[in-house]
Amino acid sequence: MNKNRTVNKVLHAIEQVGLLLIIIATIIAVGQELMVMINKMNVDLKDLLLLFIYLEIIAMVKIYYEQHRLPIRYPIYIAIVALARYIILDSKSFAQWQLFEVAITILLLTLSVLIVRYGHTKLPYQESKTSEHNDTDKSHR
Repeated sequence: MNKNRTVNKVLHAIEQVGLLLIIIATIIAVGQELMVMINKMNVDLKDLLLLFIYLEIIAMVKIYYEQHRLPIRYPIYIAIVALARYIILDSKSFAQWQLFEVAITILLLTLSVLIVRYGHTKLPYQESKTSEHNDTDKSHR
């Protein structure tokens, strides 16, 4: 039992360091993108979408830190925005079928968000009262 608690503490510390590294890297990326926009003295839609992706990453880390769960919808949102950005950047070089494939992918991702949201409202997770992780969760709230 004591060994499990030690392992959980080590894993929790590694998790916290990983979250901190993701936040630092994201803030650096935002700063770099802002410098690019300042240097070119222009803000394009692709720049705004990239900043939005960074914002979603920060929101995802915040939720993960608060709830100790990966919010599955956020990576899907990021993928949708990334695909929209991809269309904006490269649509001139796309064949019609490539644009159709990306559009279908966006549609499937959107449907998956709807399914996940429906599942979370109609079939919510049952909280386990016996897990040590939940005891750790409560101490962080």
